[in-house]
Amino acid sequence: MKDEPVCDPGSPIWRFGAELRRLREEAGLSQEAMAARLQITQTHVSRLELGKRMPQQCQAETLDRLFGLTDEKYFVGLRQRITARPSGPGWYMRWVEEVEPEALILRSWDPLLIPGLLQTEAYARSIFLGTPDTVPRDVEGQVGARMRRKDILEREKPPAIWALIDEWVLRRPMGGEAVLCEQLDYLIEVSGRHNVNIQLVPGDACCPAGLSSGFVIAQLGDGAVVVSVESAGRGEVSVDRELVAHIWGAYDRIRAEAYTAAISLKMMKDARDRWNQRT
Repeated sequence: MKDEPVCDPGSPIWRFGAELRRLREEAGLSQEAMAARLQITQTHVSRLELGKRMPQQCQAETLDRLFGLTDEKYFVGLRQRITARPSGPGWYMRWVEEVEPEALILRSWDPLLIPGLLQTEAYARSIFLGTPDTVPRDVEGQVGARMRRKDILEREKPPAIWALIDEWVLRRPMGGEAVLCEQLDYLIEVSGRHNVNIQLVPGDACCPAGLSSGFVIAQLGDGAVVVSVESAGRGEVSVDRELVAHIWGAYDRIRAEAYTAAISLKMMKDARDRWNQRT
């Protein structure tokens, strides 16, 4: 018999199966016992756990009830990831679905825009509308997806955010002056959170390391470090040690040129006040 393809580790369907197996074993349930609760066969459960069988909506709902996850809609949400129409290139979807939610610390450098995790809805919408290949009917879905990424900031134990942003971003009225004012208000608000550190980088800083692209460094709970590098709409997600070391070195060099968090906060307030006077 022809071998079946192995499910891609890290894919949504693989994660659904891995979580099913983890919670089943923690509950002390055999595959046969789980099969009885789901009203399917033991072989069916095995294939679900291996990521070789598409879970049904009713099965996801049953698993949420069984493991006390109804409020979070955990398995329902995992299933939605499997069935959702991709809204970005593969490398980007891997980052937002599998890396970002697992990060303990996110260090970023953004030379052109406010980081995605710190964007307001209106600011994000202006970016998508201004992208040349954007399909207008898809914009609201893209904005919603970006806003859902911010859910990790509201967790009981949110990741630490260390964001470096070029100061010229504060002078670039994406979406108009009112939109930028709202965005700056939000940055000022989140800067007061214990897990968020925002530092502006002088526009005249002699820092070649940050001219070519923006990037994010994610430190995960298992000690792994993953980087996302994007330039001109192309990007990659990698754990390659040489690339990680290169990106981390670039981050350190850029941060050495940055204003302190306190000075950066004052600059954001001053910029907000100036834009408010023009609206």
